[in-house]
Amino acid sequence: MSAYTRVQKIFMSAGELPINRNSKLVMISDCHRGIGSAADNFAKNKNIYHAALNHYFREGFTYIELGDGDDLWENRHFHMIVHHHKDTFELLSKFHNSGRLYMIYGNHDMYKKSPAWVQRNLEGSPVGGYANDGATPGIMLFPGIKTYDGLVLLHPSGRKILLIHGHQADFFNYRLWRFARFLVRYLWRPLELIGVQNPFDTPSRPGRRNVVEKQLINWCRRENTMLIAGHTHRPAFPRPEEPPYYNDGSAVSRHHITCIEIENDCITLVKWSLQPRRDGVLYVRRDVLDCGPV
Repeated sequence: MSAYTRVQKIFMSAGELPINRNSKLVMISDCHRGIGSAADNFAKNKNIYHAALNHYFREGFTYIELGDGDDLWENRHFHMIVHHHKDTFELLSKFHNSGRLYMIYGNHDMYKKSPAWVQRNLEGSPVGGYANDGATPGIMLFPGIKTYDGLVLLHPSGRKILLIHGHQADFFNYRLWRFARFLVRYLWRPLELIGVQNPFDTPSRPGRRNVVEKQLINWCRRENTMLIAGHTHRPAFPRPEEPPYYNDGSAVSRHHITCIEIENDCITLVKWSLQPRRDGVLYVRRDVLDCGPV
């Protein structure tokens, strides 16, 4: 099955989410939440991520996680991720409890494809219990949550916007994900702790990243449909004459995170970063990198 066919299959069967001019959506992918070790790529930008999500919660945005939210390749036990990032999951629970959380799974959190896994971990995980090693009862994470391999946003004009993680266009990380997980978990994770780069990591290999992006752009061109993805960790915002392929980047870039917002019928690529004020106090700043009509 070709990359185009895999993406098209998701497009035809994906869950649908109607939007309108009043809709406020933010998409973030590739958080790669870990267990607080040196290999936990999320930890370095955690404060920036929290500042961004608190802003979006206050402003009434719906949060859509575009895959690889949790790194379940490097880490076998989801409850350990919850334990080390209890405050993050409490924040995500606030979105869920207000009906403003959608989770799309990627190659690093493919376990979320399983309803049984979702029920046992995402629905039935006591946050407080994990944080206190089971000593005290805690709040449930995401009761009744449903996970997706893709979502289609339905615009009032009749146009559709496909949201996927993007690994569907990456043969190694889609068809051979179990083998890739084995290599990451048992070979490259220990080496990563001492600074060795994973040669199978798509974001760190420009050649593979370019191939994935070309496949996704090809789907946009053939279907004349907007697509928003993650996976490559490289933000993308097309010029007016280009196929409508967008990428929200990642939450694990050096000293910043990027995301995509949809508000007032506009789509915006945003960077959140830690910056110093004139008095030397550090603060988290939101910068618009690009924007245009939906």
